[in-house]
Amino acid sequence: MGTRSNDITGGLSALGHGGSAVPAQEPGIDILEAFPNRFPARDYVISIAFPEFTSLCPVTGQPDFGTIVLEYIPGELCVESKSFKLYMFAFRNHHSFMETITNKVLEDITALLHPSWARVKGLFVPRGGTRIHVFAEEYNKDLSPERLGQIREAVREWKSEPDPHRS
Repeated sequence: MGTRSNDITGGLSALGHGGSAVPAQEPGIDILEAFPNRFPARDYVISIAFPEFTSLCPVTGQPDFGTIVLEYIPGELCVESKSFKLYMFAFRNHHSFMETITNKVLEDITALLHPSWARVKGLFVPRGGTRIHVFAEEYNKDLSPERLGQIREAVREWKSEPDPHRS
């Protein structure tokens, strides 16, 4: 059986009672690796898109497909891209809601990297005629008010830049 989140599904009946019998590694921070940021004094955004994301509904076991986009302003560390890919693959047999997955990725990345700012976007393919996009964002709360203001301004500029390749 695949791994499961702590989603509360007891009161849900419309989804039925499904599941997958395929074993998997639990997605967790232990899969992720980091390397030193050579430019910690510079605010720059790293964006990693994983367009082959799959997971399983925690109730029906049906697959969910989508793109997970990680965007962050690194502090002292950067995530190593292959470890991020392996981390994403760990969700393939993991039963969890899209909202939970997006927030879990943000929590694991912020716990590993302690970035100045991070955002995870879960852009899921429609299923049952419904498209779900989940955005979770966090600023480093340990920054001074002045530094936090600088980071917020850098993020505002990043978000306002038109880029046809950014999701």
